[in-house]
Amino acid sequence: MYPYDVFDMTYSNLGLHCSFNVHLPVVLGPVTEFHLIFVIQTQWYPLSCVHTCNIFVVCHQEAKVMVVPCPSVQPIEEALEDCTRNVIPVILYAINQDSLSAEQVAELWKVKEMLSFPICFVRIPDTVPAASPEPGRRAEKEKEKSALHKQLVSLGFLNSPTGNCSCGAPTQMPTPGAKPQSMLGEAFERLHRLLVPFARQVLQNQQVEAANLLNGLHCRCLDLFINQAFDMQRDLQITPRRLEYTREKEGELFTSLMAIANRKQEEMKEMIVETLSSMKEQLLEDAANLEFTDIIVTTNGEPVTSKEIKSCIHQIQELIVVRLNQAVANKLISSVDYLRESFVGTLERCLNSLEKSTLDSSVHNITSNHLKQLLNAAYHVEVTFHSGSSVTRLVWEQIKQIIHRLTFVNPPAITPEWKRKVAQDAIESLSAAKLARSICSQFRTRLNSSHEAFAASLRQLEEGHTGRLERTEDLWLRVRKDHAPRLARLSLESRSLRDVLLHGKPKLGKELGRGQYGVVYLCDNWGGHYPCALKSVVPPDDKHWNDLALEFHYTRSLPKHERLVDLHGSVIDHTYGGGSSIAVLLIMERLHRDLYTGLKAGLSLRERLQIALDVVEGIRFLHGQGLLHRDIKLKNVLLDKQNRAKITDLGFCKPEAMMSGSIVGTPIHMAPELFTGKYDNSVDVYAFGILFWYLCTGSVKLPEAFEKCSSKDQLWTNVKKGARPERLSTFDEECWQLMEICWNGDPSKRPLLGIVEPSLQSIMDRLCNCGSEQKSSSLEDSN
Repeated sequence: MYPYDVFDMTYSNLGLHCSFNVHLPVVLGPVTEFHLIFVIQTQWYPLSCVHTCNIFVVCHQEAKVMVVPCPSVQPIEEALEDCTRNVIPVILYAINQDSLSAEQVAELWKVKEMLSFPICFVRIPDTVPAASPEPGRRAEKEKEKSALHKQLVSLGFLNSPTGNCSCGAPTQMPTPGAKPQSMLGEAFERLHRLLVPFARQVLQNQQVEAANLLNGLHCRCLDLFINQAFDMQRDLQITPRRLEYTREKEGELFTSLMAIANRKQEEMKEMIVETLSSMKEQLLEDAANLEFTDIIVTTNGEPVTSKEIKSCIHQIQELIVVRLNQAVANKLISSVDYLRESFVGTLERCLNSLEKSTLDSSVHNITSNHLKQLLNAAYHVEVTFHSGSSVTRLVWEQIKQIIHRLTFVNPPAITPEWKRKVAQDAIESLSAAKLARSICSQFRTRLNSSHEAFAASLRQLEEGHTGRLERTEDLWLRVRKDHAPRLARLSLESRSLRDVLLHGKPKLGKELGRGQYGVVYLCDNWGGHYPCALKSVVPPDDKHWNDLALEFHYTRSLPKHERLVDLHGSVIDHTYGGGSSIAVLLIMERLHRDLYTGLKAGLSLRERLQIALDVVEGIRFLHGQGLLHRDIKLKNVLLDKQNRAKITDLGFCKPEAMMSGSIVGTPIHMAPELFTGKYDNSVDVYAFGILFWYLCTGSVKLPEAFEKCSSKDQLWTNVKKGARPERLSTFDEECWQLMEICWNGDPSKRPLLGIVEPSLQSIMDRLCNCGSEQKSSSLEDSN
């Protein structure tokens, strides 16, 4: 499937001639070359001999052979420096001694620190070859590990010597995906048997790591897009609801406050009379003890100028107004305090969220401020003497009239009795009825003003969100239609590359079945899984490619679950159909048969009810992962040999945020709202209701209401009008009620699967226990 590089090496200067071929996959990614590094440690080879070592490399792409000189000529760190960037080194370390010296061990540690790659150790023979031992003695010697081997194992350069040939090569294929290990070859004449698998493992491991890295990047980016799609969908759904909620709640708050203003006038009159009565003595006492500011009064209270007298009277008036204003405000607050819990918290949080999410900084906090003004009209939490509140203004006007009525022939003495008299005259002149009427009038005026300002600012806020939501919807559409599908396709390709590198191309067995979108074959063994089913899909266009890629991503992202068919991997086959088309081979768990075949063959009532429970469990798991299946039907439920069910074919499976409103599914099992393009996970509950009807009948015969339809359009029209499967006389009442509620035409009235599952379990316990054989015989007979 891939082009390969071929190495032909001849060791002529070593007194040997050894040719071999190494078949290696082409290096992928940013690595454009690889180095074959020879570190030859000898005491009898001159340096010139090492450099003239006749090594020829013939390959399709650029490759380099590097022979590291002796340490006295160039330190090994400098020699290997070029091998640390954008290259894949295949390291050979040649030794002609029975053990490593301390300098060589130190040198090896430097190599390991600089290059985190395995090393192929090569034992170079002596100059004069020793006499060949007898065959029996040779076999015994090969089984016995050399001192060099033991030293390398003790130093951690080699792993435990299990399952290796005498040449050092592994006798068994390494586990797919396992890290390549360092090796020692002590039979130099059979070096090619060691070097070929070693080099292949090194380069294949790098390709697998590159494919894993690329696939991880694709998956992270795709998940980022999908999460953004969720956020954008939520924004598109929630923001209009928040605006409407804010408008409604502010209207309710305004209406409630106006009602209080209208009905509380008489209560306020009584409240003001009660307040004045309760605080009169304290006010008179405080006025008598009042220390004036900016006015010097003698200890005997001698008269002062008229101007200063007026200032004293003004400060007494201010004391009365402030105290009375605070008391009335506190009473008013306590009378409408229930509004805070009902409106303020949620309403303010909604406004803060809306104001923060708008791009127009000019409208930030304006609407919230108007809401606070509306609330302040009720609570008077910011009222002071200078605030111009209704109480303050009215009291001030009445007190001014008192001032005008006061005539001073001679300025009075500023005594506590005089202060008390001024305060008493001011209090007695106040009219509780007029005060209450004025308070309510001013309250309504402030409410109307704040309400109008709030409505205007909310309209401005809504206009800002309208433009932002239009841009968000456009971006959401591009994510669903373009960005996410393209990334999903890249993810499928990088994952398929990894799978084919690790496990190779699967072999197609006999055909097991055909569907609308592919052919299913038997696959005896792939990637350590057996037996497998292999679904080959030839996408006719980019849309189908993207749908398939997204299906693969969602399926591979799901945790394993016993009620879902396990997907083992994928391979993109460019030679499918003799090279006429490109197919995606999805390798998955193989089960015994589908539910359609099982019902035709015959299943007991207990088995059918257990299958229903299994299907509900699988759908609940998908919904818990944020996915909708959208194509629950008989042929998408597979059975194992014990007739336990698993859901398969997630071709239409998508998160809600990634759905484009397309009409998908099998007509008989499709909920009415699927035809509108606006639906949620309750469509799977509807499809289960239809599936449960088949399970209760124990057959695959179409319902009469569907069998009479001559076309899909007629079927869809009848379903939208309320056509459903008929009730058979053999149906249990509770089973029929469960079907009816599941296929209800109103999605909001369909039950949650968390309610369906215990209901099914209760039905199964009642119909299938030992004392209910007579009750369940009718359903058994329907099989």
